[in-house]
Amino acid sequence: MGLRKDFLWGGATAANQCEGGYNKGGRGLANVDVVPIGEDRFPIIAGKQKMFDFDDEHFYPAKEAIDMYDHYKEDIALFGEMGFKTYRLSIAWSRIFPMGDKAEPNEEGLQFYEDLFKECHKYGIEPLVTITHFDCPMHLVEKYGAWRSREM
Repeated sequence: MGLRKDFLWGGATAANQCEGGYNKGGRGLANVDVVPIGEDRFPIIAGKQKMFDFDDEHFYPAKEAIDMYDHYKEDIALFGEMGFKTYRLSIAWSRIFPMGDKAEPNEEGLQFYEDLFKECHKYGIEPLVTITHFDCPMHLVEKYGAWRSREM
């Protein structure tokens, strides 16, 4: 017995795990960018230790991630080889709205996702988008304290 024909075979990523390009295409800095690897990771994630920018003492994996920003065509081609029908991804809030609270979106960020979606469709892969996956523009973290604030 095989899978049903309408089974959505695919994969999933979060923008901060795969995109990289934190400083490309007009993207703003996000909270997930400044979360380092090491003993300070969990205190920073929990808000017990503040980290608002990069320093020279930590390694920040989201800065580069797997660099899907620059290699999405090859990555999507591999998904196509695997026979994916769907690709669940998150959109980096700070790539579309670098500050998080401006009325006009970043056109370069919109273009990146439009190009990525077209590449998916080229291989018969339907993108399935989640709006947020842990990320929040640092401007909103600094201005409101992120989701701890009702104003946010």
